[in-house]
Amino acid sequence: MSQDNQEKIRLVLVDDHVVVREGLRMILNLDDGLEVIGQASNGQEGIAEVSKLRPDVVLMDLKMPVMDGVTAIREIKTQFPDMELIALTSVLEDKLVVDAVEAGAAGYLLKEGDSEMLIEAIYAANRGEVRLHPDAKKRLSREIRTPEMRESLTPRETDTLRLVAKGHPNKEIAEELGVSEMTIKTHVSNILSKLNLQSRTQAALFALREGIIGIESLETLESHL
Repeated sequence: MSQDNQEKIRLVLVDDHVVVREGLRMILNLDDGLEVIGQASNGQEGIAEVSKLRPDVVLMDLKMPVMDGVTAIREIKTQFPDMELIALTSVLEDKLVVDAVEAGAAGYLLKEGDSEMLIEAIYAANRGEVRLHPDAKKRLSREIRTPEMRESLTPRETDTLRLVAKGHPNKEIAEELGVSEMTIKTHVSNILSKLNLQSRTQAALFALREGIIGIESLETLESHL
């Protein structure tokens, strides 16, 4: 996969095992559209690298010394709400899945998955699309708790949320609703603020639970992985 005539997607890798980081770096740099620009061995270092380099997407291990990945994801999303993070770990633990997504991760992948799955997830995250690992979906839809809404959504924000939850990037949503991409970005920001959420993934789960979309929509998204 490549991004012809477009800038490369800039990545930071955060994992306490240097062999894992180097392996990922070699695999990802083989793709013409991706570039690993930084690495870190724990969450604290990861926050510093992200602050310094401002990547497009961060791959974050969850179990690390000094600072774990969930804490780092939460801090990065607080400082940089628009940054996309993918939890990349060796185990599928219910609590880790829930904690990572509640912290603001756009996705949750296993390290033993194939490289095509990972690369596709990176491109999807960079487009602002929602992707959920099939094995994590049911647990997430049951366990994610949405705080009380600060304000009600407008009809246009509800339309935007429905399309966000179905995995459409901002450009496609703008075309479908007949507005500018900047307007959609504003709608998405307002939606997350009103729902007191950190990510589009959380917004999709909210839409599922509230009946704004059906379960088949999430299953369609997962078919990409």
